[in-house]
Amino acid sequence: MGNYTLIATAAIIYDTFREAFARKIFWGLFGLSTAMILFFLFIMKIDIVEGALATISLFGKTADREVDLDRLVKQVQAGIATFLYTWGMFLAVFASAGLIPSVLEPGRIELLLSKPVSRVHLLLGRFLGNLLVVTLNIAYLVTGIWLILGVKTNIWTADFLVAIVTTVFLFAVLLAVVIFIGVTLESTALAVMIPVGLMLISPILAQHKLMVRLLDSEWSRQLWKGLYQALPKVYDIGKMTLDYVMDRQVESWTPVWTSAGFGVVVLAASIYVFQKRDF
Repeated sequence: MGNYTLIATAAIIYDTFREAFARKIFWGLFGLSTAMILFFLFIMKIDIVEGALATISLFGKTADREVDLDRLVKQVQAGIATFLYTWGMFLAVFASAGLIPSVLEPGRIELLLSKPVSRVHLLLGRFLGNLLVVTLNIAYLVTGIWLILGVKTNIWTADFLVAIVTTVFLFAVLLAVVIFIGVTLESTALAVMIPVGLMLISPILAQHKLMVRLLDSEWSRQLWKGLYQALPKVYDIGKMTLDYVMDRQVESWTPVWTSAGFGVVVLAASIYVFQKRDF
């Protein structure tokens, strides 16, 4: 029975992946990633960029010029990592929001529940299928840009590739919210709006140290700190990614653990609600 459940879960992941193909979601993300890679390749071919790299490389044997080239590459990588982390996350949430409510459509949900697979595996299979679609596209985009920079500058620092891990990690946390909205409200619009709202409010909540000094009441300070601690740290993890790429010291890994805890709790709540619902 265990092996059959595993096979059934894999089939749900495959079905989610196939639906992403059928709805052109995968190809849409893949097309945007390819367009960004080609645009970056075009930028790197512009004369002023070619000239700047050539000027630095011409004096590459001197220590300061090598440092200049390395710093230039890291600055470019940091800028790209920031762009991918923010806009890539927006696109991933928009692309995935409809894949959860579609499972709950009348007729389809009854067919899925009639199969010998638990609701837990059904929801987790859907979650992992969505995550796989976005992971493949993010890895393709980041690796493609990394290869272009490496070939162009002959600097093969792997720090930039951490953008794959952090982007996919935060998307997994936000995907848990998408699933929760899907199983409770069955609204594609809200499944987009609420995760995007969490992304937008994160930089504001991250200023909690400043706000504790500015707010004049204890309850408002505790509320601000409580919201910051409870909600996913989108801004903080983005800053950690930037610091890592730029070889700066990461102050604390706490935002990773608290965000992961938020995702686990929300996903567990989604499973609980899904198991209790009548279809």
